[in-house]
Parts: sequence; structure tokens; C-alpha cells
Amino acid sequence: MKRSSLLLILLAAAVAFATIADTAPAAEDAEPAAKPKRLFDGKTLKGWKLITCEAEVKDGAMLIKSGNGVVQSDKMYDDFVLDFTWKALKSKEWDSGVYFRYKTIPKGRPWPTHYQTNLRQGMEGNVGRLKEARSTGLIKPGEWNHFKLKIAGTKAELQINGKPAWKADGLEGKEGYIGIQAEVPLGGQFLFKDILITELGK
Repeated sequence: MKRSSLLLILLAAAVAFATIADTAPAAEDAEPAAKPKRLFDGKTLKGWKLITCEAEVKDGAMLIKSGNGVVQSDKMYDDFVLDFTWKALKSKEWDSGVYFRYKTIPKGRPWPTHYQTNLRQGMEGNVGRLKEARSTGLIKPGEWNHFKLKIAGTKAELQINGKPAWKADGLEGKEGYIGIQAEVPLGGQFLFKDILITELGK
């Protein structure tokens, strides 16, 4: 290949690269990633509604104190990542849960029918209506445990204490409330803290 031809090819490549660079969006112009927001401020129950149960703030955590019912978010959510840390105060046979994507609580029932990230002893993290949503061995009994629940479209996935627990598909509906279950008469009291939500696609 003649030297003049090689120079022409290199020049053309440089022009093409410069054109692409000029048309590509600058990093500062890119859409910012969604940021987590506090769903529980650690001081008050602002943003939550108590339904047939009692809850209070204790040492920066939400204490599920009594009753059979739900501590329900004021707002409905569609796709999100929910981070929360929980601790059961009962030494055995503890039971609670975190509901998502529900719109109503059926008359005569204390809790929604679905979906629930279970916090019952031996079933922690499982979601009854999603057959793939099962895990064992990731919970620290009697200690604080961290859950990271991602809901996107029909898919859900969970991390427990920083480790992958499961991935599942088959969610129905689009949006709904987030509710913390109170099942104190049988399941005991629970503490919840560091409740953060990141809304996806916002």
C-alpha cells in the first residue's frame, strides 16, 4: 500500500472518530441513576399508616408493638429496590413479613393476600406465590438481618445479608403499597430500621 493511501485511511478514521465523539452525550448530560430515599426516617412514623396494629419508634428503629395488621406506606410503588434491616425479638417461632404490590386488604382479614416477603422462622425471605423464591441458611437468628428486595416488572430478586438468595419471575399487577406485617400475638414483636427505597425508572 502506498504511503499516501495509508495517510488517507488514517485521516478518514480520525474524522469518523471525532464525529462520533462530538455527537455522543457528555457524562454530565447522562441521565442520573435513581437514588435511594428513606421510607422510614428513624424518628417518626411519618409516611406510614397503622392498620389494626400498634407501632412506635424506639432507638431509631420501628418497633412493631402489638396487634394483627399492617404498617402501610402512604404511597404506592411500581418498580423499586427496597432495603431494610430487621430483627425478631421473640427467641423462637417469630413471624412477620413485608408485603408489596397489594392495593387492598380484604374485608375481614388483617393482612393482604399477596405478595409477602416472609419473615417467619424457617421461611425468611420466601415469597409464597413465587415458586423460585426460596432460600435457606442466610439468616442470623437473634441478630439484625439485611434484606435487599428488587421488584421490576414481573421479576423479583432478593439478597440476604449481602448474599444472593433467589431470583423469580411471575409477578402480577403493576403497583401497590408496601406493608410491614404485625402478627404480634403469635409471631412476637419485631424491629425494623434503615428502610430505604429506590424507585426504578423514575
